[in-house]
Amino acid sequence: MDSKENDILPTLHTPADLRKLQISQLPQVCHELRQFIIQELSHNPGHFASSLGAIELTVALHYVFNTPHDRIVWDVGHQAYGHKILTGRREQFPTNRKFKGLSGFPNPKESEYDAFIAGHASNSISAALGMSVAANLKEQTDQKVIAVIGDASISGGLAFEGLNNASINPNNLLIILNDNDMAIDHNVGALNQYLIKMTTSPRYNRLRYKAYLALRKMNLITEEGKGSILRFNNSLKALIGGQQNIFEGLNIRYFGPIDGHDIGTIVRVLNDIKEMTGPKLLHLRTVKGKGYAPAEKAATEWHAPGKFNIETGKRIVANTENQPPLFQEVFGQTLLELAEKNEKIVGITPAMPTGCSMTYMMNALPHRTFDVGIAEEHAVTFSGGLAKEGMIPFCNIYSTFMQRAFDEVIHDVAIQNLPVIFCLDRAGLVGEDGVTHHGAFDMAYMNCIPNMTIASPMNEHYLRHLMYTAQERLDGVFTIRYPRGRGVLADWRCEPELLEIGKGRKLKEGTDIAVVSIGPIGNTAAKAIEKAEAAGCSVAHYDMIFLKPIDGELLHEIGRKFSRIVTVEDGTVKGGLGSTVLEFMADNGYTPRVKRVGIPDQFIEHGSVAELYNVCRMDEESITNLLLSEW
Repeated sequence: MDSKENDILPTLHTPADLRKLQISQLPQVCHELRQFIIQELSHNPGHFASSLGAIELTVALHYVFNTPHDRIVWDVGHQAYGHKILTGRREQFPTNRKFKGLSGFPNPKESEYDAFIAGHASNSISAALGMSVAANLKEQTDQKVIAVIGDASISGGLAFEGLNNASINPNNLLIILNDNDMAIDHNVGALNQYLIKMTTSPRYNRLRYKAYLALRKMNLITEEGKGSILRFNNSLKALIGGQQNIFEGLNIRYFGPIDGHDIGTIVRVLNDIKEMTGPKLLHLRTVKGKGYAPAEKAATEWHAPGKFNIETGKRIVANTENQPPLFQEVFGQTLLELAEKNEKIVGITPAMPTGCSMTYMMNALPHRTFDVGIAEEHAVTFSGGLAKEGMIPFCNIYSTFMQRAFDEVIHDVAIQNLPVIFCLDRAGLVGEDGVTHHGAFDMAYMNCIPNMTIASPMNEHYLRHLMYTAQERLDGVFTIRYPRGRGVLADWRCEPELLEIGKGRKLKEGTDIAVVSIGPIGNTAAKAIEKAEAAGCSVAHYDMIFLKPIDGELLHEIGRKFSRIVTVEDGTVKGGLGSTVLEFMADNGYTPRVKRVGIPDQFIEHGSVAELYNVCRMDEESITNLLLSEW
């Protein structure tokens, strides 16, 4: 956005500069901030609609509160672009989500204004509650802590746990509920419907607070007795209004809902309540994509739209004709094909039907497809219940989010050996979303669970084969992992085949080195092998397909024949394919030299997948150099 003579945004280098302005100037700040984000994201894609919907909230928070001394904890972080721009990162914003540039999410390593890591939903209330309790313990009575959470994230189990504890421990936590009736897709569940209908009287809240202060001044109630008074007031309000407020039922003071785009009202209310003691919640009604008409009309499409033309509102989509499909597309269409032939198949997703392409089945067979909202733990146990009663659940969860349901996988599915099929989307390095979103650990954490089968397809045909095999084999838990993005086969449709569990395949003979790979990264390994062969190195290539049970027959062949082995995987080298191969060789008395190619034992930053493959030495050139080196 070109600066104009009277623009305010270029003069705001920190929130302290913002706080010097008059309230009457804040609408202009909001307008300029919104236009800046629209301009930048039109050519440097990112999370668009969420940040536009939170502009007034962001400006008001930094205007009223003394950040960074006061802490703002953002949930997920999709809505935090305005926050980044106001906190000294405006000039760096063109590097957003780029390698060595700004992270797309709040991260304390990047700025003191980023109070807590964000990327997975529903953690803000618990983290902010911990900070508020810590402030009390340190007697930092002037420090305010605010959790900003969306109506989709507040339905997550961790958010409920935080709410449940907020009234137990001494704290002055302020929770901002940013309610736009949207996650990525439309929100689901009873809580969402409750939030839509909830109303309350601002006049009532002001009167109640004044009455409370008066009673305290007259020593008629004490801080310890406040809970009883609140419960009585809440019951009286529910009786008069005919509606029970879920937050006040938890002894959390509730204010709202108010217009989340009325900057003057938000500032006034925040000033009114910021010195109140005890936990409180301010409910704002906002519009996802506010200020850009195409995004307001189609919030799901504009959650992260890629590049677009600002004037026309048309997304700039690359020509994909004759290109291989997305793995997600193959999953979605294959699931529908299988479900149409097998009435026991059901689909489950935690708020990602569009992202994982379960929308195909959802549209055709809505009664057998379940979006459970941002609730990965529930998705897993719900799938276990379905399987226990004879259904065949395909539970699709992004790899990084499946980490949240590790206990449920063990306790509610694996112990009972239930035939739940976990389809782990976005496995491996995902690119620009960065450290909180890489699917680095699924093979390692699933590998240690008994009754678990783990597989990864090298291409789209094998994804179809594995999905077909999983719904035919009903004697245990089955995990299929695949990456974000395109496969390698333009002609991807094939007749699904029944695979032998734990059976890999030899792709190529060789005499000098054996390359053992799993998943789509095997295609990168194959290209590296071609280059190594051209340079005079004879390399055998094995696609294991299954990590667990792993093909012992193939590994015995490799152990007897080769003194050098390279394992290749798009996952952590700790506990995945490389570790499994090393364990097998040691357990069976083989002593080859083994080099493991994969995600190293560290958290990987954001950047393009190609850039991150290079950083991790997982790219074609790095593998070629390893094959040709002396070791």
